[in-house]
Amino acid sequence: MATLTALHQLPVRIAPTRRLSQLFAGLWLYGASMGLHIRSTLGLDPWDVLHEGLARRTGLSFGLITAITGVLVLLVWIPLKQKPGIGTIANVVVIAVSVDVTLSIVPAPQGLLPRIVLLTLGIVLNAVAFAAYVGSRLGPGPRDGMVTGFCRRTGVSLRLTRTVIELVVLGTGWLLGGTVGVGTILYAVSIGPLTQLFLPALTWRERSQPVS
Repeated sequence: MATLTALHQLPVRIAPTRRLSQLFAGLWLYGASMGLHIRSTLGLDPWDVLHEGLARRTGLSFGLITAITGVLVLLVWIPLKQKPGIGTIANVVVIAVSVDVTLSIVPAPQGLLPRIVLLTLGIVLNAVAFAAYVGSRLGPGPRDGMVTGFCRRTGVSLRLTRTVIELVVLGTGWLLGGTVGVGTILYAVSIGPLTQLFLPALTWRERSQPVS
């Protein structure tokens, strides 16, 4: 997350076709990775624990819940004086559709080994997808923007802000019936290093080319 504070938005006019393609591909892959993670039934990341808990309580689809949550989080941007970009709005819509499509075509696996494979694949693809859409520099997702906005307004460190928010989200989701397990821990310890691994190759510079 520390790297993200330096990734300010670039004007859309810089390599628009390639950056928009990277953005939408990254967002679609992100939603697909969430679907794989859910199908593993081994534990979700904090926000998806909340999404799953809300989906179970309301009967709405997982994707629709992510979209509704994203819109509500965007409302928090107003007092934080955060400015959304194309990527911010696309994040809400594309991920919601992608995760529901993935859940409709990927069946729940039988046996522990296939579940471990889905979990591992989901986490790795999630890191690649996150690096792709953030690296397009067309606007952060609602949740990431909220975290960095709180940091800027309060002066509290990025690490502490994100930790507190995700613990609250995780606890709330667990109380609502979301799945917490070994996958939750594995995601927490691996997503940061994996994202840092992929981010440099997928981040656009102002000279219209990804960082090599």
